[in-house]
Amino acid sequence: MLTQEDLKLLEKKGITTEVLEAQINRFKTGFPYLKVKSVATVGNGIAKLTEENVKHYTAVWNDRLANGCKVVKFVPASGAASRMFKNLFEFVSSGRQAPETDFEKKFFDGITKFAFYDALNEACVKKHGKDVAALVNDGRYVDVVKCLVTNDGLDYGSLPKGLLSFHKTETIVHTPVEEHLEEGAQYAKDKNGIVNIHFTVSPEHRAAFSKLINARISEVEKEWGVKYDISMSEQKSSTDTVAVTMDNVAYRENGKLVFRPAGHGALIENLNDIDADVVFIKNIDNVVPRKLRDVTVEYKKVIGGVLIEVQKQIAEYVKLLESGKYTMEQVREVVAFMHDVLCTRYDDTKKLEDSELVVYLLKKLHRPIRVCGVVKNDGEPGGGPYIAYNSDGTSSPQIMESAQFDKSKPEAVEMIKNGSHFNPVDLVCYVKDVDGTHFDLKKYVDPDTGLISEKSKSGVTIKALELPGLWNGSMSDWNTVFVEVPIETFNPVKTVNDLLRPQHQG
Repeated sequence: MLTQEDLKLLEKKGITTEVLEAQINRFKTGFPYLKVKSVATVGNGIAKLTEENVKHYTAVWNDRLANGCKVVKFVPASGAASRMFKNLFEFVSSGRQAPETDFEKKFFDGITKFAFYDALNEACVKKHGKDVAALVNDGRYVDVVKCLVTNDGLDYGSLPKGLLSFHKTETIVHTPVEEHLEEGAQYAKDKNGIVNIHFTVSPEHRAAFSKLINARISEVEKEWGVKYDISMSEQKSSTDTVAVTMDNVAYRENGKLVFRPAGHGALIENLNDIDADVVFIKNIDNVVPRKLRDVTVEYKKVIGGVLIEVQKQIAEYVKLLESGKYTMEQVREVVAFMHDVLCTRYDDTKKLEDSELVVYLLKKLHRPIRVCGVVKNDGEPGGGPYIAYNSDGTSSPQIMESAQFDKSKPEAVEMIKNGSHFNPVDLVCYVKDVDGTHFDLKKYVDPDTGLISEKSKSGVTIKALELPGLWNGSMSDWNTVFVEVPIETFNPVKTVNDLLRPQHQG
């Protein structure tokens, strides 16, 4: 039973009572497992490019930029870095005074190599009158960590990753935000020298993002010979989801309904608001120092070129089919393109009348397009590329998380084990139809691909609902192409010790 206070809260958030009821019902029913046809591999859903291909697609992308194309670099950057420092928080709360785990020992052994070391030194001197080395010499390891992760010092445990010091070249410290600005200048500069970048940020950190960008932008523009058009947005409160108890009853604190941000899947709303032809999507923490960035830049252009050629071919086929002036041989060519390039199949196409086949093809061609870079699986966590069945009976490339598999079935476990590649969130998207109208991206989401997780709230275990992931279920009904890209393009920072890897020490 909803109270008047509940209704006011729903109205403020922009959530209808029907949506609230659907969310609670989803907790009760759960999400169905996806039916998987096969693992995507090279030759079966994943394209592997030759050196000649790489040169060709790079030229295609450069030519498109030179001839006019609205490009936006979209960077999800709202998440806090708390999980990045999870091990250090555990050390502080353990009651131990010295590092014992391999993680803790590695952190302190390499502490001088972190880009934030000088700032940490200053924080330690300010708080304790001693620098890091002196505190470590005194056995005050916990004080050092507190100066890094809590508001007694740098407060890195509550800041977003985008604002942290990731890299250092000589005396200059670089944050992920600055690295993304430079990347944009290297592969997304339009013919007028404009680089459009959009960051999704949390409300409490928006001012800090603006301050950092305003402090650095003039210098970066001068160095790279560009002008930036930078925008920011926040996850919409209308996409929040209600929390429930373990019995699937709406959870309340002090009588008030509790809502939670619904994961990165909610960002499909933010992406839908972007005015662009082409959108590059890449996580905030997947950056490297400039001298190690050449491979990343090259393959951003490559997947951009693949996207442009796929979109051009789709536009030609749409024009042909909609003209009505086609032969059945040409229709079969379109079917082959669907099978060989888009890896989308419908086993019953042979049962369709000619006119029905054309209607089917046009429906599949009139969709947003994404080209996803995938890398060989070397044990990193993350979703992987598969060929999955859709509700309309077709099969197509999908990025899937392990939670979407029914692990009670041996064949599902085998598929997960045999996955040769995984998704590093390296996407480039075409979000306009062939006539230039912007797709309503919300229409291409599969609502059955969200996730339910358990969380702790004020010491109580509750359930949380995540909307279909931005690059998973939120793009389920897009035309998708998987392209193998070098592992050097994937350099995420999941924990603070990842910053000690060679690719972050440039």
